[in-house]
Amino acid sequence: MNGRRHPSNPQLPPGAQRPVPLPPPPPLNQSYAFPSMESDSYTFEVTPPTLSEMHNPWDNINSSPYLPPQQSGTRPRVHSMNDSVTPRNEKSSFDFSSARIPFPEPMTHPSASYQPPRSGHHHSRSELVDAPTSHRLHANRNPSVTSFASSYHVSNDYDDGFSEFNDHEGAGELVQGLSDLSLASEEGLRRFQQGQLAESDQEWHRLVPEEAREALGKQEVQRQSVLFEVIKSERDYVADLEAVEQVFIDGLRTAKPPIIKPQLLNGFIDEVFGNLRDILTFHRRILDALFARQREQHPLLQSVADIILDTVLLSEFRSAYETYIKHYPLAESHHRKQLKQNRAYEAFILSSANDPRIRKRDLITFLSRPVTKLPRLNLLLEQILKLTDVEFEHPDLETLPIILSILKDCIKSTQPGIEAAESKVKFWELCESLIFQRGEIIDMDLYDESRTLVYIGTVFRRNRSETGLTEKWVELTAALMDNYFILTKEGKGRNGSVKRVLMSRPIPLSFLRLGFFEGAAESRREKAEDGGLLETFRSQSVPMYPFTIYHAFSRGMRRYTLYVASDALRKKWKNCLLDAIGVHKVRQESNMWFNPQTLTDGFFRTLGHENPQVNGLKFTGKILCAAPFVNSGRRFLAVGCGRGIYVAPASSEKFRLVLHSRFPVALSAYTTLGDKVFNRLVVQADSSLVSYSLDIMARLALGQTSTQTLDASMERICSADTNLVFYKHVHSSGNSLLIYASKRRLGTSLNMKVLEAVDASEVSVAPKKSGKSTLGFFRPRGEPGYVPKDAYDVVSLVKTVGICTADGIVMADPTNLAKSPVGLVPEFRDAGNNPPLAMLKSRIEGLKPLGIVKVDTNEFLVVYDELGCYINKNGIPARKCAFIKWEIKAVSYAHRNGQLLLICPEFIEVRSITTGRIVQVIEGREMRLLYCGPYTSKDDPILIAMRGGKDDQDGVSERIAELVETEEISLMTPSTISSTMWDEWDM
Repeated sequence: MNGRRHPSNPQLPPGAQRPVPLPPPPPLNQSYAFPSMESDSYTFEVTPPTLSEMHNPWDNINSSPYLPPQQSGTRPRVHSMNDSVTPRNEKSSFDFSSARIPFPEPMTHPSASYQPPRSGHHHSRSELVDAPTSHRLHANRNPSVTSFASSYHVSNDYDDGFSEFNDHEGAGELVQGLSDLSLASEEGLRRFQQGQLAESDQEWHRLVPEEAREALGKQEVQRQSVLFEVIKSERDYVADLEAVEQVFIDGLRTAKPPIIKPQLLNGFIDEVFGNLRDILTFHRRILDALFARQREQHPLLQSVADIILDTVLLSEFRSAYETYIKHYPLAESHHRKQLKQNRAYEAFILSSANDPRIRKRDLITFLSRPVTKLPRLNLLLEQILKLTDVEFEHPDLETLPIILSILKDCIKSTQPGIEAAESKVKFWELCESLIFQRGEIIDMDLYDESRTLVYIGTVFRRNRSETGLTEKWVELTAALMDNYFILTKEGKGRNGSVKRVLMSRPIPLSFLRLGFFEGAAESRREKAEDGGLLETFRSQSVPMYPFTIYHAFSRGMRRYTLYVASDALRKKWKNCLLDAIGVHKVRQESNMWFNPQTLTDGFFRTLGHENPQVNGLKFTGKILCAAPFVNSGRRFLAVGCGRGIYVAPASSEKFRLVLHSRFPVALSAYTTLGDKVFNRLVVQADSSLVSYSLDIMARLALGQTSTQTLDASMERICSADTNLVFYKHVHSSGNSLLIYASKRRLGTSLNMKVLEAVDASEVSVAPKKSGKSTLGFFRPRGEPGYVPKDAYDVVSLVKTVGICTADGIVMADPTNLAKSPVGLVPEFRDAGNNPPLAMLKSRIEGLKPLGIVKVDTNEFLVVYDELGCYINKNGIPARKCAFIKWEIKAVSYAHRNGQLLLICPEFIEVRSITTGRIVQVIEGREMRLLYCGPYTSKDDPILIAMRGGKDDQDGVSERIAELVETEEISLMTPSTISSTMWDEWDM
């Protein structure tokens, strides 16, 4: 089209004016911002062509092959392409050499195939129910709109709209003349609709007689050109969508051998091509209606607005586009990923480009066609509206604004979905490019459906030399996700792909804190860009704007000062970080695995700023230990603090001091195990180990007995001169055991004894001369054994126990420690020949083992204060000797139903035992584990103490909370709702 010649001096009829040239429409890659293979966003901002950019309908008008020759005022007879059309007069009754008719749109005679409706039809309120409420039709102005099941036609409303024109003198003669002239271009129209015309001839002015163009005003010529462009673009659009189905989709389904595995093919087609077939179905119907309208009214189309309106009013049409457009970035990502991974798929795409229907275009071009269709259509309709004469109240003046409003709403509604999908694609690319440190297990839950990439950008870090005289700027890529913040350094992989190496351990948003964001800009020197000979010695200063972030637990070690190129970018990072942390916190609070429920806050008090002195009975001292127990079906809580041991019902904060054992170290309640009833509370205080009756203690807490009665129930478990180190309540092989360790004089090891709790019904009470009874609630189990002198705790498994020492965990049989085979886990004997094992050994050296937790029948997790590692049932490190690094330094731990709770004074870190993934972080002050029990059932509580919320003249309160495990809320089905709703009505 760009090579056509322009007539230098066209002959105009008397009284006619030279029309303004109508430029060709701009190429798709210039006037529209469509998604490309390299685009990072999907924008719908399109620029409408100006008058100087549109097609020129006067180019080469005399050379049109479809214009009949002039022969002494007569024209040869041209048969209609539809034999059923009634022949029209051979000669026009209107003289085209006369003065120009002012009205631009005469009414054409319909073809014989057109049957006028019995009465004008207007939209009812029910027909517009799917359209937005702002889209209204005036019943006395708009064309008839029918469903796809009926044929489109021009209603009597258009006759009403042109009634003013029909009153003009000579109008009927012009209509008849144009009807005759239209016969000359029907063959060209047929070839256009069948796609048989050359590209340069597919314009309205190439199919219309010269006299018709000269008789119409320049505005109407432009309007007809744009109407023709609507039909042309619709034809090309349908052809492209059909090509996608026939060439790509059918090609993949029928390929032999299969290009994609048969079990994956349907899923891949759904992901890449989406609901393209639904969209094609709509546009095939639109195109059929447009072609029918064009055959009836060519060369002067009155309108196509009714056809388009009837379609865009359908909610199914809008929904189909919204679904496709929102999914488009993901579709493109799946296609590109398959190209990289599947050589056969790449060859298939390249061979498909040779198909005449594809015309060397990439599949991405076809996939983006529905994304750009509505903006293109919106642009064309805006041009039609501008070119529609307002003087004669054309129905398009009311119909087109409704269509444009619907299209703009639809386009606007898809933009957030596209941004979300685009973010998802970038997030996938980031995940696939990450390279983690060897040996460390970091499960960031990257492929969860809810994961999103909040922001990603380039940052710099400044590294100074030890002398401080030189500095080096390192360019990094920072990525903020909805659950982690990471710093990476980009590099190239073997196949040219982008790889991002983690420069530091990812920071969970639960631990991420913002530092200073207001610092003055600092200068970074960089080389000059002119590439001269003195490039090495020339440099320029670039301002860099710092901001600081840090890890809440490791404030000093994991503090990062990052730099960006502008203050606007620094503010962008700050806003994104604040928003992401806020959203993450809300999600954590609404999806807790363990809910801290307060049992008491205010009764127990320590010294505070307002009360540095002891204030009578209000001061109890710091909570040191606690033990819940059940007596007569009622729950009680025993709490040990500086002044002694207090007991109260679990639902009450009216604690009563029952024992004056100051500063107790540990408490444990031996209640029941199976059908055995023990009913004893064991107390470690002042290097002594004694037990008391839980029945009497419960009555004393309720004020039903005296402390003397409780003292009479005391049993001394070990002698007063025993140098007790620690004791532990464990369950093993169906027995409730008490294991304690004591120091030996001049010994290099600890003496460890195992006692078994005795059923209360078996305890014999023998009178003594002193009048006191001899109680036997605990009896020895096996021979005493010896453990390393640095042992400090005991953990139980099913049949064995683990004794925590500085060198590791010693596994032993508690039934007979003296003769039990002893093994140390993890097992590192083969570390000299196994580099990963040697690396793990070096990582745990100097760490404190806290215990061991069973993962499954073949695997265990060894818990250290800073990390965890997996071992098999033989004690050998598993999972390629990998380890999990905690975010905190744990003081103690507990485990429940597949979750590991790591506890330190400021945080409780909840992780999956199987994967090591962080699922929850609980924040507090001065937190410590009070009780996790031998864990015989899921009802065994976890109790923690922390600083309370009261600080007044009575001191600072101590809070006791129970970590209650939550359950996932299941959606109620209608049947469930109805059954529970009407239960009380007995229906």
